[in-house]
This record gives sequence, C-alpha cells and structure tokens, in this order.
Amino acid sequence: MGANAVNGAASAVAFAAPAVTMRDISVDFTRDRNTIRVLKDIDVAIPTEAFIAMLGPSGCGKSTLLRVVSDLVRPAKGSVSVFGKSAVEARRNREIGFVFQDATLLPWRTVIDNVRLPLEIKEGASRIAGSYSPEEMLALVGLDGRHNAYPHELSGGMRQRVAIARALICRPRLLLMDEPFGALDELTRDKMNEELLRIWRETRTTILFVTHSIAEATYLGQQVMVMAANPGRIRETVPIDFGDDRSPAVRDTPQFLAYTARLRRLLEAH
Repeated sequence: MGANAVNGAASAVAFAAPAVTMRDISVDFTRDRNTIRVLKDIDVAIPTEAFIAMLGPSGCGKSTLLRVVSDLVRPAKGSVSVFGKSAVEARRNREIGFVFQDATLLPWRTVIDNVRLPLEIKEGASRIAGSYSPEEMLALVGLDGRHNAYPHELSGGMRQRVAIARALICRPRLLLMDEPFGALDELTRDKMNEELLRIWRETRTTILFVTHSIAEATYLGQQVMVMAANPGRIRETVPIDFGDDRSPAVRDTPQFLAYTARLRRLLEAH
C-alpha cells in the first residue's frame, strides 16, 4: 500500500481485515465562491483493534479526515469503508463513536444521564441491545460515585471521562478522538493518557486519535500518521515499537526521544 498506508504496528499481532479503508479520498470546501482542496489523495488502512495517532499542523485536515470516516463530511472523490461497509451504514449501526476536544455535555443533565443519552436516540436501535449500561461505563472510566453530579461540578478531566463513557456506551467498534485532551493541563493530560490506554486494552476498540502533541502521539500510538498541509495529505506513517503494555517510564527512554525527534523532523519538512 506504500508509505501512506497503515499496515499494523510492528509490536502488534496480525490484525483482521481493516477497520477503516480510505481509497483516493479528496475533500473540497467552498469559501467565497472559491473551491479549496482540504484533503488530497488519502489512501489509508486502519487495522482492527489498533490505536493510531495522527499528527499534523493546524489546518492540514486532521479533523476533516475524522469527519469523513464518521460520515459527517462527504468526500469530493474516493471511497471509505468501515468494517467492510459504507461509513453511513456504520454510523447508523452505532459502530462509530466520536469524542471531541470539548466534552459537549448537556449542563442540565447529570453525569449518568449524559452517558445514557445515546441510548435514548432511536436511530440505530438495532445495536442498543448489546450496549453497556451507564453504570458499567462510569465504572470503566473511573467515575463510580459521581453518577448524580452535574458537569459544572466536575474537573476538565472528569468531563472528558464522561464524554468517553458516552461515546463507548453503544459498544462502537471504532472510536474517533479529535484532540480530546488538548485543553487539559499537563499532569491531567498524562493521567488521561494512562486511562485511555487502559480503556483501550479492556475494550479493544479501534482508536483513531488526533493530537498536536508529539509526545502524546508517541506515547499512545502503535503508529503515528504524520500529515502535511496545503492540501492535507499523509506524509508518512511511523511505527512505534513499545508494545501495547507501555508504562509512563517509556517517556524517559532514548528510544522515545528518538521517535519524537523523527516526528518533529517530519512535521517541519516542506
């Protein structure tokens, strides 16, 4: 598939058929009667159960790429399949979860009622029978005992835990995360990284994670897709060979620093 394809982490076992396949994807936006090509010639295969991080400069189309996968943006050309079906079908079947940078919780609903919200939406009801309970999800994200709290009573990290619980409650096979920890302080962000890896190991949900942090991408991703801008395209995909059970101590190793240096060079390349 060439340099632009994600072929599975070097440390990971052989995966089944790709969770996401994108072929020759281009996306155009129209502004002031001018057409701007936001993404160009994207060819990607995301392995099932993989954790893939995405890095790139602002405006390179990282968020747009997630929205193409989730059927929120239609490409000008090319094809997308999610677990062997169209993106629209996967979305309707509740096979895709989405976590944004802002937790987007409803302030008048309690924590447990925010998590319960997807179960109250009728579209895709065929998958609701296999969903987690809200109580199970709050336990998974470490929020036992906060069921009846309101969003304004929670820290930023806690609100993002609620958003993750809500995104996972219908047991999506694919979780898209658009800079979910970007607004958090460094210590909270590191803690959320640990929690996210734990949740990924427990659920084995395929994760596509957008970040501006080189260190975060290196720590979380089995592979890191580095994007370039104008138009948005995948410059290179870098395997990160730390294994799935990585610990915080890996951040202090020469290998980690070598990966971050390589990723920084790719981001700075013209």
